[in-house]
Amino acid sequence: MISADQILAHLVGDYVLQSDWMASQKTKRLTVAIVHAIAYSLPFLALRPSLAAWLMIVGTHAIIDRWRLARYVVWTKEWLAPTRPPPLAECPTGYPADKPVWLATWLLILADNTLHLALNSIALRYL
Repeated sequence: MISADQILAHLVGDYVLQSDWMASQKTKRLTVAIVHAIAYSLPFLALRPSLAAWLMIVGTHAIIDRWRLARYVVWTKEWLAPTRPPPLAECPTGYPADKPVWLATWLLILADNTLHLALNSIALRYL
């Protein structure tokens, strides 16, 4: 179960503490993704996680953001549809190009947030 405190820590870390530099560079450079992940994870310290849980939050956040893993999740789920999605190279958000850009972008953001929240919840509960 995800607590309200976890959601608040996620929102503060990912939206309040993330600078424009982090947002624009984290998918290009691992060091920026790590800096962002550390800043992101600071609010989670208020939840008193174990060191292992906190490190998992930092590590998974850096990996998900650096390589835009939500895009791959979105593209892969499109294989459940009756028709196959176009090649990933033609799907910058993971969705086919015929989906409105604003909608595809927001759906990608939701998938990204879902990945982070799920992994954070696992870390906080089991580590």
